[in-house]
Amino acid sequence: MPTSLQKWSAEFLGTFWLVFGGCGSAVLAAAFPQLGIGFLGVSLAFGLAVLTAAYALGPISGGHFNPAVSLGLVIGGRFKASELPGYVAAQVLGATVAAGLLYLVATGKPGADIGGFATNGYGEHSPGGYGLVAALVTEVVLTAIFLIVILGATSRRAAEGAGGLAIGLCLALIHLVSIPVTNTSVNPARSTGPALFGPAHALSELWVFWAAPMAGALLGAALYRVLFGED
Repeated sequence: MPTSLQKWSAEFLGTFWLVFGGCGSAVLAAAFPQLGIGFLGVSLAFGLAVLTAAYALGPISGGHFNPAVSLGLVIGGRFKASELPGYVAAQVLGATVAAGLLYLVATGKPGADIGGFATNGYGEHSPGGYGLVAALVTEVVLTAIFLIVILGATSRRAAEGAGGLAIGLCLALIHLVSIPVTNTSVNPARSTGPALFGPAHALSELWVFWAAPMAGALLGAALYRVLFGED
């Protein structure tokens, strides 16, 4: 049985990988001259990061890597509420360390311009200029769907061993939908790390990317438990 320290370490490392890999692809590779990976590449990077981390670290901690997922799993009856603070702290810390190292890399050449540094935003800070209401609806709905997929893919009725693949592909699809709207959060830790090193506006708008994913996680987990939950 993994110890609490092992679980927190797994959540730290998994969230670190999600932010360094996913946000790193956006900051370093998305618009690289002539060879940039664009929205599709960034979406795949986030999906692959959570997929690989889920299979590698999921057996230790459950593979949450996201405060909204941890909260949703509490509501879904899959996770103890008493463990939530430790998981959230480890996730936010992992995201912050990853963003700090990514900032070090991104500024490691003459004339470096980090741009938005993969931060989330709405209004003038939305990649497509979408307003606050659009951002809230997008983040709530997509996080709710994410929780339903997670709970379904890891249920006793699901195909054994397929959960990580379904979850990773779902996160990639979520990014394909919502990068133009909010630059995609569905994960408060992922939003917090880059916001600490990115443009000043990211911190002032960070509340949206805590409130909306947490609300979406509550909604998705509650819907799954009422409609599909096992006894």
